[in-house]
Amino acid sequence: MKQATLKKSIEIVGKGLHTGKETKVSMHPAIENHGIVFCRTDIDKQPLIKADPNNVLTTDHCTTLCKNDNKVSTVEHLLAALRGTGVSNVLINIDGEEVPIMDGSSLPFVHKIMEAGIEFQKQEQNVFEIDSPIFWKDPETESEFTILPAEKFEITTLVDFDSSVIGKQYANLENLEDFVHEIAPSRTFVFLHELEALADAGLIKGGELDNALVFVEQVPENGKLSAIAKKLQISTDVEVKQTGILNTTDLRFQNEVARHKLLDVIGDLNLTGLDLRIKVIAKKPGHASNTRLAKELLKIYKANRKLRGIPKYDPTKKPVNDINEIAKKLQHRFPFLLIDKIIELSDKHVVGVKNVTMNEPYFMGHFPDNPVMPGVLQIEAMAQTGGILVMENVEDPHDWDTFFLRIKNALFRHPVLPGDTILFKMELISPIRRGLCEMTGKAYVGNKLVCEAELLAQIIRR
Repeated sequence: MKQATLKKSIEIVGKGLHTGKETKVSMHPAIENHGIVFCRTDIDKQPLIKADPNNVLTTDHCTTLCKNDNKVSTVEHLLAALRGTGVSNVLINIDGEEVPIMDGSSLPFVHKIMEAGIEFQKQEQNVFEIDSPIFWKDPETESEFTILPAEKFEITTLVDFDSSVIGKQYANLENLEDFVHEIAPSRTFVFLHELEALADAGLIKGGELDNALVFVEQVPENGKLSAIAKKLQISTDVEVKQTGILNTTDLRFQNEVARHKLLDVIGDLNLTGLDLRIKVIAKKPGHASNTRLAKELLKIYKANRKLRGIPKYDPTKKPVNDINEIAKKLQHRFPFLLIDKIIELSDKHVVGVKNVTMNEPYFMGHFPDNPVMPGVLQIEAMAQTGGILVMENVEDPHDWDTFFLRIKNALFRHPVLPGDTILFKMELISPIRRGLCEMTGKAYVGNKLVCEAELLAQIIRR
């Protein structure tokens, strides 16, 4: 998947659900790796707030981002629209602290984005993938998420509000391409009995029947609905005579509640800025748990990115070169042949394996009571690994000798002990010319970097 931005700028004006204030949002094309960034144009110096789970301030009935005390709230529906249409880089100017609620769904944002058009960029998106399932439970909300390996982003939500009106519902999205028609139109919702408390908390000042579904679990007492409408400073002629949905419009989907919860998960997880190649099964999700999960996924991604260059070793897999083939390419012999296998070999890199045992002759004199592999021999093993790459390109390798010219930036980070298996990864810094070979090398035990250096050597025919 390539990164993408808008072909042209777009503008949306509307009222905030909780502030009740009208705000103008304008979205503009952005360069590669820009990400999704909000700009508060109504504040001096126009501060920027990046869509990032580490910038989440509160999740009280919406997702609010904050950077240096500058806030922007109710971002989830817009973030879902951007993810559902594939826009990864955009600058969002907003002249207030809340994104307009519009009709309570992502559809108005989607229409504007599609109207502007999407321009794909050269840079690929940062991809999040996993090899094994992850089960994650939010200790505070008890929301549960099962994350499974997948080739693309898939999501299932299961909701249960213990409500006879809504019942238990689930929604599923197998292809993000279906977001526009299957998920984007789903509207936010609330229970009638919650409205008074929300109003008393200073929320839903912009709430109306045309921007949220209102569910009635029990018929209110005479005059109660009018009192709530007065608190919200809205007029309503709606008369509630039975349980069900308060709105004068019909549901857009039978399971619109579950679909909207799915929409919220997509929006909140888009805070990661990653192309998620996973299947998410979310049980009773909410903004608090969604954004905490987004933070957890981003943490996993950053940890895995550090490991991305580390070669993987499967001892059951046939090597590129075994010890006998290595001996045909290198002049070294026991006890100075220090690599056992070559497991990767290309025109630019090579990976060698060294199994360290207590039988190594140098352990007899190198800290016999506390055996540690000498750092200089780790460098030598690196060089021998690199020598395989060099000798791959010459005829009659046994007619050539290799001489060190320089060792630079050598660092020994952790001791190597008997029982360790070291992986030496050598990469060319520049093409081999006139027998000169410059490489960068790293040595790993498991996921731990134990040694690194830059080596310059020359091969000379005898």
